[in-house]
Amino acid sequence: MERVRPLASDVEAAVRAAMAAALPPEHAAADPLVRRSEHADYQANVALSLARRTESNPRGLAEALRDQLTGEDWIRAVEVSGPGFLNITLSDAALLDRLAVRARDDRLGVPRSQAAEVAVIDYSGPNVAKEMHVGHLRSTLIGDALARTLGFLGARVVRQNHVGDWGTQFGMLIQYLLEHPEAAWRDKELDASGTAGAVSALDALYRAARGAFDGDPAFKERAQRRVVALQAGDEETTATWREIVAESENAFQQIYERLGVLLTQADVRGESFYNPWLQEIVHALREKGVLEDSEGAKVVFFDDIRGPEDEPVPMLVQKSDGGFGYPATDLATIRHSIRTFHGTRLVYVVDARQSQHFDMLFKTARRAGWLTDDIQAVHAANGTINGPDGTPFKTRAGGTVRLADLLDDALERAREVVAEKDPDLSPEELDAVARAASIGAVKYAELSTSRTRDYSFDVARMISFNGQTGVYLQYTHTRIASLLRRAEEAGHGRGRFRPALTLDPAERALALTADEFTAVLTAVARTLEPHQLANYLYTLAKAFTTFYESCPVLKTDVPTEVRDNRLALCDLTRSTLGQGLELLGIAALERM
Repeated sequence: MERVRPLASDVEAAVRAAMAAALPPEHAAADPLVRRSEHADYQANVALSLARRTESNPRGLAEALRDQLTGEDWIRAVEVSGPGFLNITLSDAALLDRLAVRARDDRLGVPRSQAAEVAVIDYSGPNVAKEMHVGHLRSTLIGDALARTLGFLGARVVRQNHVGDWGTQFGMLIQYLLEHPEAAWRDKELDASGTAGAVSALDALYRAARGAFDGDPAFKERAQRRVVALQAGDEETTATWREIVAESENAFQQIYERLGVLLTQADVRGESFYNPWLQEIVHALREKGVLEDSEGAKVVFFDDIRGPEDEPVPMLVQKSDGGFGYPATDLATIRHSIRTFHGTRLVYVVDARQSQHFDMLFKTARRAGWLTDDIQAVHAANGTINGPDGTPFKTRAGGTVRLADLLDDALERAREVVAEKDPDLSPEELDAVARAASIGAVKYAELSTSRTRDYSFDVARMISFNGQTGVYLQYTHTRIASLLRRAEEAGHGRGRFRPALTLDPAERALALTADEFTAVLTAVARTLEPHQLANYLYTLAKAFTTFYESCPVLKTDVPTEVRDNRLALCDLTRSTLGQGLELLGIAALERM
């Protein structure tokens, strides 16, 4: 299949060649600063930046570059505007030829640019015996979009779901369950939302166990002995623990399947998985001279990480009682990802409040020699989800919002809006469309926001056929699919690009936007910011709406060659929009 560069890359290469011909060598390597423009197809601002550096006239530099560019037959016009902007307009034939190549390729001309990478992506990370809550949504959806995008670009992606399934809390919970056999959590059935009732029961029992642990010294002592029994592999204790883990993993998987994310039980690597290697981690760090003793504990200090009183902030690897801090487990995950999966890029999609922890973690792993110069470790930090009023998202009682409840609210609202939009849908069709629209709305609201920013979860705004929403993108996809079906029913087929035609401004705008797909995916891979793809898809959908309103496609008075060209443009837009939605994990519906 053919792979093609974005037109912006060709324009940039042409400006670089012009710079090499018109400028001294020491200035010819400057960034051409090529961007899309409202005044032409592209604008290059390099003359302005070079003029400041060389103390010369920017307009004169721009005119010299223009004279070099005008010899390119695929460039229709180059104009100098303002103090020295280069406005570059491509020929219609060049634009249509490029789109034709993309349309012939089932990958839309996108190369496998990440084929040399092994991306180990750690995301979601719920806790066993606890229900998934709203706080898990961001990591789960961002991680899933990155896994899909990097995989599409050719990387070998290893998904890792680092669930919390080990530690004192399990000794506490297991002891409580053994002392209260009347708590028949195993017999609980699914509730109406599809959440495993057993985990709902375990969540409540965990809170009861915590209360007993904090308020009853005798129970606390028995729970601590149960932790020791769990660590020693006591049969009764580990049997109950395995049941709890299995029920929890089943509940997590139901949520993942409802969300339509890629995570499976095969991707789970709980804290217990790494437990056998923690003492080995301590020995390895000691041999490297990384660990220091601090009041009996084994810690790592950092010259550039200081507390409020300018005191060094340690990272606790092993406690004074011989237990391990969670940094030991996280160090084991890094070593495992490198040694077992041969990861070249380790991505942790975790709350931004853990930034210092990951800074310490990566520095320690580099000092230990596990992270080398050819391995990148990244904390892809994410912000938090607030309620519609901008305050932290809580229940009316002040508790954490269950993720299943949040999805239920979105589904109920989607069902109302879709039924109002198309009252002729059968109950089965309404259910299928509402489910796809509700999940698409939740995902798009999440993924259209920079992962580092907080955002407000507002169901009423998300479930809308207008504005920047997932529903709008899905609806645009169905409109194009419907148009193409009608074209085929009328005997017009899917059209083909006609390079000899002159393009309408709305056609040019849509064509240029469709051509940016590769560049956008490349940017997502570089920055690990899925919102760049989400926002691009909205721009593409808006460009199609403008095109559709001003450029008739199936009207009888449209010339055959024009209709062919416009149908081909519609089909390429549908393919691009559909592929982009799939990379965000949003269903590209054929009917809505």
